[in-house]
Amino acid sequence: MKKNKKERQLLLQETIVNTPFITDEELAEKFHVSIQTIRLDRLELSIPELRERIKNVAEKKLDDEVKALPIEEVIGDIIDLQLDESAISILEIKKEHVFSRNQIARGHHLFAQANSLAVAMINDELALTAKANIHFTRQVKENERVIAKAKIEKNDLENRRTTIKVNSYVGNELVFSGEFEMFRSNPTQR
Repeated sequence: MKKNKKERQLLLQETIVNTPFITDEELAEKFHVSIQTIRLDRLELSIPELRERIKNVAEKKLDDEVKALPIEEVIGDIIDLQLDESAISILEIKKEHVFSRNQIARGHHLFAQANSLAVAMINDELALTAKANIHFTRQVKENERVIAKAKIEKNDLENRRTTIKVNSYVGNELVFSGEFEMFRSNPTQR
């Protein structure tokens, strides 16, 4: 059942607070209104668009946390980072990421998202990829959103190596997985 405008806007605000990375399309479906209605509601409520919400969260949290590379060199937008534990990033696949003849994402963008996320989560001034074992499990198309989730699998501080597992999803579907062996300059970090 459709809500009146005031109720819908109240629920919209609450939904975005609880799930800040929800898209306008998902909101339109949830509230059974057009995408344009959602955009007008957001405008009236001074709620920024998804991309801006992601950037705001990332900038607030990550500027001082990421050590191994500048935050602007990370491919995708980091939305969660626990140094030497786990991290999550989002990459919106746009026209510049795909082959023009079939709108399929170029693999190096998915790899770069996962690899830069693995580097970013190392709590060290220098982290380099020593080895990567990757698998592409399905094609990613233009306008899809790739969510990469990284987690530390193993720390070998004696040899200055950290193994990180990264799984990337579109919705709930696995599209990429990789295991990255990272070299770190300081073996005492953890």
